[in-house]
Amino acid sequence: MTYLIADSGSTKSSWVLVEKEKRQDFETLGINPIRDSEGEIEKELMNLPVCPDALDIIHFYGAGCIPPYSDVVRRLLARRFPKAEIHVESDLLGAAHALCGKNEGIACILGTGSNSCLYDGQHIVENVSPLGWILGDEGSGAVLGRRLVGDVLKGQFSPALCQAFADETGLTRTDIISKVYKEPMPNRFLASLVPFLNRHKEEAEIQEFLINEFRSFFRRNVAAYKRSELPVSFVGGVAHTYRNELSEAARLEGFTLGRILQKPIEGIVDYILNTTHHQTQ
Repeated sequence: MTYLIADSGSTKSSWVLVEKEKRQDFETLGINPIRDSEGEIEKELMNLPVCPDALDIIHFYGAGCIPPYSDVVRRLLARRFPKAEIHVESDLLGAAHALCGKNEGIACILGTGSNSCLYDGQHIVENVSPLGWILGDEGSGAVLGRRLVGDVLKGQFSPALCQAFADETGLTRTDIISKVYKEPMPNRFLASLVPFLNRHKEEAEIQEFLINEFRSFFRRNVAAYKRSELPVSFVGGVAHTYRNELSEAARLEGFTLGRILQKPIEGIVDYILNTTHHQTQ
């Protein structure tokens, strides 16, 4: 059996082609059917370095892949790979499979965007709507970036830190306003500012900033599940980079941090191949 397995976020998609003992990994731009047009999605799929007739099964976990938008991805994958059996699920279920396997837990995403769910070992049983980077997405790269530039431009940080931001990014107030309000993909621009936080995360005011933002994620998302006895696990670059600050925020809010994976694709591949192996025994 030949598998094509994908985990697609808002910024990039990770793909793994598995055939017997052979494995090929590659990346494309992120695919999100809520945000992207069918033409944009089809263009990314056409660029995949995979023979259209070579696949038996496709498992695609993606941002925005909820009904009816998941149907668009399923249809376009079927057009590109007409002989394959196709499964399209949300990136959140992919995170749950990668983090929890067949165990109950709370699975979360902290990357460009954020999300969370209560998972019973097979299905997502509760999900607090993330609401996107304007209304929600607490703790995500986009929101950290949004809060960062807001605090810098309003002088909420020390003068030295505000000057460091200007020096290191080269961005003026006009640049920021233009990129957020006039240019496409402002969430990606805002998330691109997160490395500044990482360079200065040992400074007390950045520590306080990060911990407060992650506490907001726990309060506004995880607390709603009323399962404080369960570990809270995360996938995503933000969670991986700021695992110490995330752990402190969890402690302050009364939660226990579980697993943290930078990229869920490894856990997803293991889950699918192990599940398939058990089903064929």
